[in-house]
Amino acid sequence: MTEKTELIGLSKTELEAEIARIGEKPFRAKQVWHWLYHQGAVDFSQMSNLSKDLRQKLAENFTVTRPKIVAEQVSADKTHKWLLEFSDGQRVETVYIPEEDRGTVCISTQVGCAVGCTFCHTGSQKITRNLTAAEIVSQFMVARDAYNEWPTPTDEIRYLSNIVVMGMGEPLHNVENTFKALKILSDGEGIAISRRKITLSTSGIVPHIPEVASELGCRLAISLHGSNNEIRSRIMPINKKYPIEEIMKACQEFQKRAANCRYITFEYLLLDGLNDSLENARELVELMKKYKIDAKFNLIPFNPWPGCDYRPSSRNRAFAFSKELQKFGFAAPIRVARGQDILAACGQLKSKKQEDKAGVK
Repeated sequence: MTEKTELIGLSKTELEAEIARIGEKPFRAKQVWHWLYHQGAVDFSQMSNLSKDLRQKLAENFTVTRPKIVAEQVSADKTHKWLLEFSDGQRVETVYIPEEDRGTVCISTQVGCAVGCTFCHTGSQKITRNLTAAEIVSQFMVARDAYNEWPTPTDEIRYLSNIVVMGMGEPLHNVENTFKALKILSDGEGIAISRRKITLSTSGIVPHIPEVASELGCRLAISLHGSNNEIRSRIMPINKKYPIEEIMKACQEFQKRAANCRYITFEYLLLDGLNDSLENARELVELMKKYKIDAKFNLIPFNPWPGCDYRPSSRNRAFAFSKELQKFGFAAPIRVARGQDILAACGQLKSKKQEDKAGVK
């Protein structure tokens, strides 16, 4: 028996080729695309403007699947987390963070991560494999299913309005699938998330940073977390390959190519006594000035996890750090910690489920 082709994750061109393969005209691909990504159909029988014979032919040749929801938690602050399992049994996490007037879905791109940041729980889970474009796209579709946002809202009032690619894994270690998935998610005839509302976050994989502007046109966030190479290399081994100076030059090139969204967000996890002094803040200011980066900072309170030796900065040190950056004209809000009662930091829920399965208390 011929294996059926999964339609989720195919580009428009690939979908047209598959529809042509079964003897149908190109306009059918447009109809199927609409049902998949605008209507959120999970079964060909739902595609009511297609003939019964065509629906049967589609069902005989193709599949439309969602990952299995293994675990699901909702925090007191309404943060919603899913542990999702794919057909080979591999699992990743997806998180929805609601705000008063919008909501962000945080999407994973790999099973595990090769970057190995010492403060990150996902970094303790060795890389297993890249996710396919289908597996990346389907995470957002699971969230859409949960909040009943099908068909795609035509106005700006939607619960799931933003996407941040900063879940498990390093997206620029999985460039082809990540870029393909984000193009599908931002396509105006389907899910239609504005590129200005998509942010790709990277630990600083220098060669691909400018491509985020030229290929995707979305927002860029750099996980910096250190004001100099000595500190950053201690907590982020990737810095030895791509030091701060090279990252800044790549950011300059990103800004040259960016038609919009020139501002780059620098994510900065505040770790007590390590990277949270006023001197560290001033080093960041000098760095931005030297390389003429249009920057804003996102200061992140550390969410401790079992086995990690780092401690979060005190409230006073965090506010002083923020104030110092603001003094020089940089936006530097301190992110409000979310979902702390549901293991919301990347990798925590997956690790907990693995421990439960192994009988670890």
